[in-house]
Amino acid sequence: MEAEKTTVVNGRANDSGSKALLTNGSGDDTESNGSPTSGVTVTVGGGIANGGDGAIMKKPTVPLDDKQRKRVRKLSRSNSKDGVLGVAGTPNFVAPLRKWKNSRRSRTLYGRGLPKKGGAGGKGVWGMPGSEVYDELDEDPNDPNFDIDAYNSSHNVELKEIVPQMKEPEFIKKFETIILEYFEHGVTHEVADALEDLLKPEWKPLVTKAVVGIAFDHKQSQREMTSVLISDLYGRSVTRDDICAGFDLLLANLPDIMLDTPEAPHLLGNFIARAVADDCIPPKYAYQSDREDLDQHGQAALVRATTLLSMHDGWGQLDNVWGVGGALRPVQTITQQMSMLLQEYLLSRDLSEAQRSIKELEVPHFHHELIYEAIIMTLEAFNESTEVAICELFRTLDSTCIVSPEQMEQGFRRVYEDMTDIVLDIPLAYSILDRFMQRCQRAGSFLGEALIKDIPTRGRKRFVSEGDGGRIKQINFHRDM
Repeated sequence: MEAEKTTVVNGRANDSGSKALLTNGSGDDTESNGSPTSGVTVTVGGGIANGGDGAIMKKPTVPLDDKQRKRVRKLSRSNSKDGVLGVAGTPNFVAPLRKWKNSRRSRTLYGRGLPKKGGAGGKGVWGMPGSEVYDELDEDPNDPNFDIDAYNSSHNVELKEIVPQMKEPEFIKKFETIILEYFEHGVTHEVADALEDLLKPEWKPLVTKAVVGIAFDHKQSQREMTSVLISDLYGRSVTRDDICAGFDLLLANLPDIMLDTPEAPHLLGNFIARAVADDCIPPKYAYQSDREDLDQHGQAALVRATTLLSMHDGWGQLDNVWGVGGALRPVQTITQQMSMLLQEYLLSRDLSEAQRSIKELEVPHFHHELIYEAIIMTLEAFNESTEVAICELFRTLDSTCIVSPEQMEQGFRRVYEDMTDIVLDIPLAYSILDRFMQRCQRAGSFLGEALIKDIPTRGRKRFVSEGDGGRIKQINFHRDM
């Protein structure tokens, strides 16, 4: 009895027998176990099939459409690339899924070309970028190098937000920046708003100490602003006891402050008296000059405050204890003060006092008025000693940079421009000015050459008429009769 056989046609099995026959490219019939047979001949994918009795059957061919043709071409290309068919069309028995297992190509037809697992997979790789910053999470307790304390310290950690506390030096440094900005804009409310975020209850006495200490190194106008700031902060940011505690710190540190500011006791006495007048501290605070915890400098400051408060109508005059400095004063007031300090200098001939008075005016942009007034005084005095004193003052102001060269030159040129009016009151003004300029030129080089060349000279009377062709007229002209 002939054994049952299975026919495979186009990848499908026909259960007509128990053995499968495949045709190779040469037409020989081969069993699945490799032994040749002579029963049924079957062609794969179309062709001629041999029956058991030797009859030949043809598989009916069905025409393929365009879509099926493209699918066949695609399958053939993939089979040729993947190595399904061996050399000369021999079958390759490597399973396609097994071949794709270790392939680094994309599983789809069109891959992105990226490394597998982001570079973390594969043999001999470093892992994903950034993974080196993390410690190994899997630690073996049986490892002889295993540290149980380090393991517990790294796994039993509780993170909490910690706000660093500001220390006293940091507070003073930030507060100095706020005060320097206040000297520019002069708005006390901004200082109070800034202190709300920085100030602690134990640091409130430092406010008075810091602001007065900064004012020691500034001018009278900034000291006036400091007194106004203390008055405005009272009741909002600091209390009466805080201000008194701040003045106590200043009185105790006066010996150190005097190394940089020798007149610190005098200035501190003014601040204390002004605070009493502004009702920021009680009057009894200033009348405690005999306190045993103070040295002689602290007692001197309280004596200064007591003197100012004991003056007739002293409390009303303490509003101007720092004067009205800066450019807020009227021009006429500044001119009068300059004239008074020049007259005081001509009487005393004290250059240091004159320099201090000029600095206290705090009008560096208006120093040309000082030069103008000094030259006018020299022309009116018609005295050689006055010329020598004013010349020495100009030389000192130039060498100490109190008056800039531009302001000096502007003052002289203002005199040049007004000489036609000055000579009406001072007939010898041209000759006195010429002599004074020569003296200044010999005293130093604070006058420029152009300024000396531009000195005005008085015009002479003309003896020649412009329309006579340069002929001199005869004084005695007799007409012939």
